[in-house]
Amino acid sequence: MDLVNNITLGFQTALTLANLFYCLIGVFLGTLIGVLPGLGPTATIAMLLPLTFALPPISSLIMLAGIYYGSQYGGSTTSILVNLPGEAASVVTTLDGYQMAKQGRAGVALATSAIGSFFAGTVATFLIAAFGPPLAAIALRFGPAEYFSLMTLGLVASIVLAQGSLLHAFGMVVLGLLLGLVGTDVTSGVPRFTFDTPELADGIGFVTVAMGMFGLSEIIRNLEAEAQRSVVVAKITTLMPTRQDFKRMIAPILRGTAIGSTLGILPGSGSILGAFAAYSIEKKVSKNRAQFGKGAIEGVAAPESANNAGAQTSFIPMLTLGIPSNPVMALMVGAMIIQGIQPGPSVITEQPALFWGIVVSMWIGNLFLLVLNLPLIGLWVRMIMVPYRLLYPAILVFCAIGVFSLRNAQFDVYMMALFGILGYVFSKLGCEPAPMLLAFILGPLMEEFLRRAMLLSRGDPLVFIQRPISATLLGIAVLAMCAVLLPTFGKTREVAFKE
Repeated sequence: MDLVNNITLGFQTALTLANLFYCLIGVFLGTLIGVLPGLGPTATIAMLLPLTFALPPISSLIMLAGIYYGSQYGGSTTSILVNLPGEAASVVTTLDGYQMAKQGRAGVALATSAIGSFFAGTVATFLIAAFGPPLAAIALRFGPAEYFSLMTLGLVASIVLAQGSLLHAFGMVVLGLLLGLVGTDVTSGVPRFTFDTPELADGIGFVTVAMGMFGLSEIIRNLEAEAQRSVVVAKITTLMPTRQDFKRMIAPILRGTAIGSTLGILPGSGSILGAFAAYSIEKKVSKNRAQFGKGAIEGVAAPESANNAGAQTSFIPMLTLGIPSNPVMALMVGAMIIQGIQPGPSVITEQPALFWGIVVSMWIGNLFLLVLNLPLIGLWVRMIMVPYRLLYPAILVFCAIGVFSLRNAQFDVYMMALFGILGYVFSKLGCEPAPMLLAFILGPLMEEFLRRAMLLSRGDPLVFIQRPISATLLGIAVLAMCAVLLPTFGKTREVAFKE
C-alpha cells in the first residue's frame, strides 16, 4: 500500500499544470539538443542552471530530468536519418538505423526506437519507484566511513568503465580531485591552491568546469571538421512496423532494457556502455546476426532501449544516495543544492512530494516523447539541416551568459574558456572528461567524510575496514581494480569499446 500511496502522491504532484508544462518543455528541449550534434545534455543543463533559481524546486528538477532522458530520444533521429549520432549513446544506432533508412524503412526504424525507448523508460521508472525507498532506508544507516568508501567505489567504477586508456582515466580522476581541493579549507578557513586569486577563494564552480569541458570543447571539435549531412527523409513512407518486425523487436527490447537498467546505475557512462553491450549481445544471440550492419531491426531496438533505460536508472544513486553516477547527475546534484535541498536518502522521507513527483514525471515525460516525437519528424529534419556554423555562436553566447550570471564575474567566463581548451586537448589525447567531473564533484564530499570518520575514530584509519559495510565497499573497489589490471580483462575492455 505504501507504494500505491507514494505513486498517488507523485501523480498529484506531477499532474499540476505548472509541472506538466515544465516536463513538456524539458523533453522538447531534450529532443532538440539530441537532434543537434554538438550540444549535449550536460552543456544544456549547465546553461539552464541559472534559470532554475526562480523556479520551484520540483518544477526545475522535472525540467532538467526531461532534458536528459529526452536527449536520448533525439539522438536516435539523427543516427537514423543522417548517420550522425546526436548523442554518444546513439552511436550504435547508426550501424543499422541508417541502413534501414537507406532501404526505405526510416519510419519503421524511428518507430522502433520510440517504442523501445518508451517501454524501457516505463520499466526504469518502475525500478526507481520500487528500489529507491529500500535503498534509501539502507543508506540512512551509513556513517562517514561508509559514505567515503561508497564514493571511493564510485570513482573506481568510473575508471573501470571509462573509454580508452585506463591510465588516462586514472589521471583524469586525480585531476578532478585536485581541482576539487581549490578554495578555502572548511575546517581551518585557510585558502589553499588559490595562488592569491580572490576569485578562487570559494573554489572553482562546477558549472564553469562542465560548460568548458563539455560545451566549448565540443564546439571546437565540431568546427574542426563539420560533417556533411545527407538526410534520408524522402523515403519515410510508413511509421508502422509489420507483425514480423514486432516479433523480431520484442526480445531485443526486453534484453536491452534489462542491460541498460543495470549498467545505468554504475558510475561513468552507464547509458553509453549499456547501448554498446546490448548491441554486442544481440549480435551473438540473434537468429538474424548476418543482417547486423545491413539494416537489422534488432540493431535499433536493443541499443535504443538500453540507452533510455540507463539514462533513467542513473537517477537511482543520485536521488537515494546523493551520489552522481555521471556528469549530468552531478549537475542535478548541483541543482538540488542551489534549491536548498541536500541530496541523499533524507530526500525521500523529508520531501516525498519532490521525490515521487520526479519519478512519476519521468513516465509522463516518456509518454510526451512517444506522442510528440514521431509527428514532429519534419521539424527535427529541418533542424538537422541548419549549418553548425550558424548554431555555435548562439551556443557560445548562452554558455557565456550562463556562467557570468552565476556570480556576475568575468573571471568565471575566462575559466570556462580555459576548461574549454583543456577539454579539446584532452579529447585529442584520448582522455575522457566524465571521470574528471565526477571526481571534481565527489572530491570535496570525500574529504569531508574522511575527516569526520577519522575524527569519530580518534585518528584510527582501521575504522574503514572494521565497519562491515565500509569494508565490503572497499573490497569491491579493490577487486574491480585488480580485475581491470588483468591482461585478459583489459583486452576485452578495449575490444568492447572499439565495437
